[in-house]
Amino acid sequence: MQVNCLFTPSPRPSPPDQLYFAVLKQKIKSTGERHCFCVDEELAYENFYADFGPLNLAMFYRFCCKLTKKLKSIMLSRKKIIFYTCGDQKKQANAAYLIGSYAVMHLNMMPEEAHSLLVSRNSTYIPFRDASFGTCMYNLNILDCLRGVHKALQYGWLDFSNFDVEEYEHYERAENGDLNWIIPGKFLAFSGPHPKSKIENGYPLHAPEAYIPYFRNHNITTVIRLNKKMYDARRFTESGFEHHDLFFVDGSTPTDAIVRKFLNICENAEGAIAVHCKAGLGRTGTLIGCYMMKHYCLSAAEAIAWIRICRPGSIIGPQQNFVEDKQNSLWAEGDVFREKTLNERENGKVAVTRILSGVDDITINGSNKNRYNDDDERNGLTQGDKLRALKSKRQARSSSGSLSTLICLFVYSLVVPDLNTLHIDCALVNRAAEGCPSVRPRSANRPPPMYPCGFGFCCPMSGRW
Repeated sequence: MQVNCLFTPSPRPSPPDQLYFAVLKQKIKSTGERHCFCVDEELAYENFYADFGPLNLAMFYRFCCKLTKKLKSIMLSRKKIIFYTCGDQKKQANAAYLIGSYAVMHLNMMPEEAHSLLVSRNSTYIPFRDASFGTCMYNLNILDCLRGVHKALQYGWLDFSNFDVEEYEHYERAENGDLNWIIPGKFLAFSGPHPKSKIENGYPLHAPEAYIPYFRNHNITTVIRLNKKMYDARRFTESGFEHHDLFFVDGSTPTDAIVRKFLNICENAEGAIAVHCKAGLGRTGTLIGCYMMKHYCLSAAEAIAWIRICRPGSIIGPQQNFVEDKQNSLWAEGDVFREKTLNERENGKVAVTRILSGVDDITINGSNKNRYNDDDERNGLTQGDKLRALKSKRQARSSSGSLSTLICLFVYSLVVPDLNTLHIDCALVNRAAEGCPSVRPRSANRPPPMYPCGFGFCCPMSGRW
C-alpha cells in the first residue's frame, strides 16, 4: 500500500495547545474534546538479542506521516491530539524518541529543547543498548538520538520529501539484499555476499552478481570487504567496481592502519561506497562511524544513533567504546584534512592524494588475532552469522503474522485515564513550524524563553498556559 505524506504548509492555523505526549498505565479512548492515539503495537522494534531501539527510519517516517495527517485534519482541528504510550519502559523510550525527533524535524526545536520537555518533572527513560547478548557496555540515550536526527537534517541525509519508505523496507529484508543507506549517495551498508545464492542457517545469501544492478543504478563505484574472503573479488572488479579488503576479526575493533586505509579509500572514491562484513552491522558500522566523525564532526553517540536508526543492530560491544575513544582524534584529523584541502584548492593542486594507493588490501588481526584460527570466519559460526540468522527469522515472523502551525508540546505522566480530572505536570513550548522538514538557522528574533506561572508555564508568544 502506498503511503503518502505531504509536508506542506497547513492551510489553517492550529490551536496553540493541540499536541500532547503522555505516558499512561492503560489505554484511553478518544472523546469529543480529545483524539488519542498510540503506536506501541503498530511500530514495534525487531530485536536481535536484548536491544529494543531506536525504531528505524521507516517507522519514524510512518509516525511522522500519521501525526502530520492528524494535525492537518479538519475533523480534529478543535480537539486536543494526545500521542501516548502505555507500554513497558522500552516502549516508553521509543515513543519519547519518536515525538522528540518529530519536534526536532517538524517543530524546529533544537535537540536539547525537545529533550528538556521529555524529561520535565523528572521523567526518565531507559537508554538504548546494542544488539549483543552480553552485558550492556554502552548506553545510548534519547538525547543522543535527537542530536543524531538533527545532524542528519543539517547535512541533508534526512529528507522525507524524497524518502521512499517502501524501497527502504524492501531492501532491508534479507531476501532482498539486506542493505541500507547510511549517508544517501555516499555510504551503503549491506550483508556480505557469498560465492553463490542460497539459504544458509536460515539466512538468504546472495552472490555478488545479485547486487551489481542495484549498485550501478545508484552510482556505487567502490566495494569494501571487512570479513574473510567468501567470494572472488574479481566478480566485482570485472564488472567495473573498485574492490578493497580490510579484514579484521568479527566482533573486534579495527587497527589504526585499517581505519586510515578505510578513510583514504572513501576520500578518493569517485562514487558511493558499499561496505560489508559478515552481517554488515558491527565492523561495517564502526568504520562508517569513523568517517562520519572525521568529515561531519558527529560525536560518537550521534554517529552510533544515526547509523542504528538507518540500520538497526549496528556497532556492537567493544566497537561502541572504540568509536567513542576515536572521536577526538578523528575530529582533529578532520580539521587538518579540511584545512589542507582548502589550501590545495586555492593553490590549484589536487585536493587529495592516494596516501596508501600501493596497498591493495590489509589483513590485520590486531590484539584479537588469537580468538580464531584463520579459517574460523569462513567455516565457523561467528557473531555475524548469528545476527544474520536472527534477522532472517524475525523478518519471516513479521511477514506472516511541512507543517505550519502554532503548537504546544506537553510532556506529562498520568496515573488514571480520565484527563478531565487530572492535574497536569507539564512543560510548554509554543513554536511555529514552516515548510518541509529541514533545519533552519536560529533567529535572533525568536520568542523569549518560557517563564513559570503558577503550576504551569506561561508562553509569551501566545499568552496561554
